[in-house]
Amino acid sequence: MAVEWEIREAGPVDGERTVLLLPGGMCGAGSYAEVMAEPALASMRLVAATLPGNAGAPPPEDFSIESYARSTSELAAKVGADVVVGFSIGATVAVEMLASGGFTGPAVLLGMSLSADDEPAFFRAIVRLGSVLGGVPAAVLAKAAASMVKRTELPAERQHELREDFAKNVPKQVKNVLREYVRSLRRHERPAERLCRTAIPTWIVHAEKGDGGLTDAERRTLEDCPQAVLVTIPGAAFFLPNEESGRIADVILEAAGHVQGTGART
Repeated sequence: MAVEWEIREAGPVDGERTVLLLPGGMCGAGSYAEVMAEPALASMRLVAATLPGNAGAPPPEDFSIESYARSTSELAAKVGADVVVGFSIGATVAVEMLASGGFTGPAVLLGMSLSADDEPAFFRAIVRLGSVLGGVPAAVLAKAAASMVKRTELPAERQHELREDFAKNVPKQVKNVLREYVRSLRRHERPAERLCRTAIPTWIVHAEKGDGGLTDAERRTLEDCPQAVLVTIPGAAFFLPNEESGRIADVILEAAGHVQGTGART
């Protein structure tokens, strides 16, 4: 069964580079609107794709991160992506694309978790409750995320749009997305080393507070990784693509400068 993608595009069709943007869990393609509007990226073709089963998008047959990575790698090839950008769960999918050889970079990973220890204990507990309470915990998480949008400095109209996206989520689908996401975070003993072994230029971006982080061991590994660049944005931010779009655009530009030859397409 073919994946049904919900796509939003910006920039010239024949842009200098094509950038594939993968939203976070429960977020839609529209969550990248701020990034896509950045003047610094005006010469690029920007393609944002809602991950199946999120923000009301049709669900996939297989919710595993590996399956997401395969279908997203196919999409990257179809649109001719030179750079992949992922936020949160989208970043986890991007990591799997790199590690599996489905995409050969460069990549920008926003608010990424590499292991279960990178996620708050309460989040992991809520996901576990899904096995007992079905979609109820997922619905609670979606409502909590929507309420956090109110804390941002985004215009009221934009806050409404983002909250509407969260409201589109189908709890049963989100339960499956989150379950497989947490499983993937436990799958590899040394995930930072696994990412480094791809030898693909990769930018890992976190805010000082609000969007998770890395364990000390993971950070040391990536700091020693020659093709990895760690970027820490001062202050607090939970929705990096929305709250820090200018800084994210700068990182994307830097990553695009590392595309080899005619592109990094597979």
